[in-house]
Amino acid sequence: MREWVPIPGSAKARLIEAAIHQFELTGYEAVNVVDLAGKASVTTGALYHHFGSKLGLYLTVREDMEKRIVERMEGAAEAVGSRGHPAVRAALLVAFDAAVRFTVCRILGEQPPVERDDPVATALRPLLPKDKAPAADVLAAAWRAALMAVATGSSSTAARASLVYVLDPRG
Repeated sequence: MREWVPIPGSAKARLIEAAIHQFELTGYEAVNVVDLAGKASVTTGALYHHFGSKLGLYLTVREDMEKRIVERMEGAAEAVGSRGHPAVRAALLVAFDAAVRFTVCRILGEQPPVERDDPVATALRPLLPKDKAPAADVLAAAWRAALMAVATGSSSTAARASLVYVLDPRG
């Protein structure tokens, strides 16, 4: 069992549940530690004990969601042929659909509060021809922009259609 998987109903599990809801609702910056702990029915001390800080909790949630998304991207790319435009398109659309289904569009769409490698761009690089590898960052940014559109009130259908348009090789 992975270390981050908490026992259902435990303080750690309640903190993760509350964090997913609060970070998705308002974004990292707007979340207040006291309110978050209250929504999880724990003390702020429990938050600090389990995660060290609000940032530690946020990164735990975000990294878990990113792992889930990347696993789906890899499966989608493999299903259509492991490289090239069809693989990139499938990977990003599956990732978009999963983020919408998991209700984590803001969490995955917003810029993280710390500098770090982008796991979505990292997952895209092997799918692209070597001379087009820098496009991974551009494509990941378009994917995140589509997620933020959903998080800020656009329909997921319209945001997905916009992402499809960006991914269309015919321009």
